[in-house]
Amino acid sequence: MSEIIKNRSELLFCYDVTDANPNGDPLDENKPRIDEESSINFVTDVRLKRTIRDYLFEYKGYNGENGKDIFVREKPSKKNTEKGGLQDGKERADDFKKDLNTILDQCIDIRMFGGVIPLDKASITFTGPTQFKIGRSLHKVEMRHIQGTGAFASTAGKTQKTFREEYILPYSFIAFHGIINQNAAKHTKMTTDDEQLLLEGMWLGIKNLISRSKFGQMPRLLIKVNYKTPNFFIGDLDKKIKLTNFDNELKIRSIKDFKIDLTDLLSALSENESHIESVEYFMDSGLKIEIPSDWEKLNL
Repeated sequence: MSEIIKNRSELLFCYDVTDANPNGDPLDENKPRIDEESSINFVTDVRLKRTIRDYLFEYKGYNGENGKDIFVREKPSKKNTEKGGLQDGKERADDFKKDLNTILDQCIDIRMFGGVIPLDKASITFTGPTQFKIGRSLHKVEMRHIQGTGAFASTAGKTQKTFREEYILPYSFIAFHGIINQNAAKHTKMTTDDEQLLLEGMWLGIKNLISRSKFGQMPRLLIKVNYKTPNFFIGDLDKKIKLTNFDNELKIRSIKDFKIDLTDLLSALSENESHIESVEYFMDSGLKIEIPSDWEKLNL
């Protein structure tokens, strides 16, 4: 039987985007999110968590059947069926009102990420063991505006087709830093099996973003640092790797155009080796990177 997570671990997850929009801003014409000062592309932790949730729902049976569910997901509203509405948080909580303890038993996303469960006069808050910083590209990016014609006429009886426009990034190599906190895992009951599904959801979830706007994203590198000192972690792993061996960062278009430099990360790991139990990894075979021989390969 799977055990509650006992040890802290730290994650570094990198993926890239080619001719797509990794995370549009709905308040800015759904444009990719770019820091105007640095030209760095950023992706919210909410987007990554949604990717993991969608993967678990679509491919791992967490769809509300057989005692396995995703709490934060789109579900038809029981109150607004005629309008085709979706459930709000209160309605979603009502699905478990007979026994609120079943939320943790059934909903893997609450066990992983925590959440606020709204009740009639109050709410229950679970602090999630798994937390991610905002992901950022390891190089400058530039946005492209694309216009084209749609497949259908704008209205019945018209011959002129509709126009569509979208914003994409020709390329972005994005790094996310995360922590799995064993202390919070005790409260949400996140298990080692949940942890394995989290890693799988990160890697294969990105790979299975096959919608029109998201197709073109691929996982490239996942590093997991496992600690033996209870409340220790290095921090900022995403700032300890960099891209090298490129001519112009705005002209990067694939993993063939650069090499990953782990020098700063390896130095930090060496300085803190007394706190570290092991380092695990999984990577794309085409990535130019030198992996230490004592790192263990993850089973994904």
